[in-house]
Amino acid sequence: MEDWSFPPAYNSSYLPDPSQRFWYPKRETMDPGAREKAILERIREVMAYAYAKAPFYKNKWDEAGIHPSHIRSLEDFEKVPVVTKQELRAAQERAEPFGDYLCIPENEVHRVHGTSGTTGRPVIFSIGKNDWDAIGNAHARIMWSFGIRPGDMVFIGALFSLYIGSWGILAGSERMRAKSFPFGAGAAGQTAIAARWLKLAKPKAIYNTPSYALHLAEVAREEKIDPREFGIKIMMCSGEPGGSIPAIRNKLEEIYGAKVIDCGTMAEMTPWMSSAGNSETDLGMVLWQDIVYHEVCDPKTFMRVPYGSQGTPVYTHLERTSQPMIRLASGDLTMWESGPAPCGRTYPYLPKGLYGRIDDMFQIRAENVYPSDIEAIVAGMPEYGGEHRVIITRAGQMDELFVQIEASPGIYQAGDAAIADLRAKAATLLQRGIGVRAKVEVLAPNTLERAQHKARRVIDDRNLFASLQQDRT
Repeated sequence: MEDWSFPPAYNSSYLPDPSQRFWYPKRETMDPGAREKAILERIREVMAYAYAKAPFYKNKWDEAGIHPSHIRSLEDFEKVPVVTKQELRAAQERAEPFGDYLCIPENEVHRVHGTSGTTGRPVIFSIGKNDWDAIGNAHARIMWSFGIRPGDMVFIGALFSLYIGSWGILAGSERMRAKSFPFGAGAAGQTAIAARWLKLAKPKAIYNTPSYALHLAEVAREEKIDPREFGIKIMMCSGEPGGSIPAIRNKLEEIYGAKVIDCGTMAEMTPWMSSAGNSETDLGMVLWQDIVYHEVCDPKTFMRVPYGSQGTPVYTHLERTSQPMIRLASGDLTMWESGPAPCGRTYPYLPKGLYGRIDDMFQIRAENVYPSDIEAIVAGMPEYGGEHRVIITRAGQMDELFVQIEASPGIYQAGDAAIADLRAKAATLLQRGIGVRAKVEVLAPNTLERAQHKARRVIDDRNLFASLQQDRT
């Protein structure tokens, strides 16, 4: 297998011939059984490394009666307990700031990314220099399968902040020697400027969320620009499931005249593009098993389900040394097939991509939001009147979050100024806590219905998928 070592050591000057379909032909087309034997040995290496370096893993596995030497088959590996996001937060509270699953010295941390602060505390991603180089190499490999080549322009139309998606695309683009255009998104008026730049620069590829792509097209038309004038050939989508939903995918391809490719797993699993479509697949995502080992598991037992079955992805890094994730539970929902994938790579694949959540999380403009996060924020305010409601809707092509909050009797009786202050305070706290701008409405006490058992505080009235499907019928 080409460049197969741990820790990874890639030749940064290597580039395939532009006409070559595969970055690493042997690794990508080898017999799946032979690859699984190599993956098993790599898993044992990664586990031994983490057991020696990270108290988090040593303590967790000791408690479960698991030792790296016990893993003699991939079936044995299924017995390793999964890691949850809650455990990662607890580890970082216990050993600030990076957690006791950091496996390199703190002075070797090269990049810091993270979440916006779920339940008031962000989760920090610390990445070593060697890991960042390996991430760039992995993403370049995957982007090669999209049809991107050295010298092509890649326009990155997504946030450059804590959000690691944009940075991961940039790392892959630079490793491939493409023309990287890190334009960004999110600032007032920036979308109209993006439309003008896209018409001028005519990049081969763009990276964005599906929602932003729809919004961009709407703004471009307001600017009297047809999105097809951008000349985009490849549209990489992540952050929400639209890229693998036929109605949205077809709509975007019709608007832009581009090939839409869905990609992405979890920020914690960077290189997060290890599950991705490519230029030769119409739908779904290929699982690059020699970069990240993907299992699709029963969500109760976390044992692998047979191919052709539905389950939840569980991920294991095979090339990370700084914060390696070993059997990280995703909470997503998918179905997998054994392969070979339609592109000829002998990896398993997800024919429908990632198409749902097992828990009640929802996404707003590529940010993961949990109802419990909102509740923790608003209920912690002294002015809170005891009930609230979350409404997810759309304005144009962009998701919008509305939060209705009952005020305490004293605030409501104090008049308009006090109500306005509460509205502004709640909006600020929500922005800081969940990373999404919310429109807040303050209601009088006892306006909202009280639940007799379980409260249902989230109303999702987005009709995008239904309306797009109706457009095509």
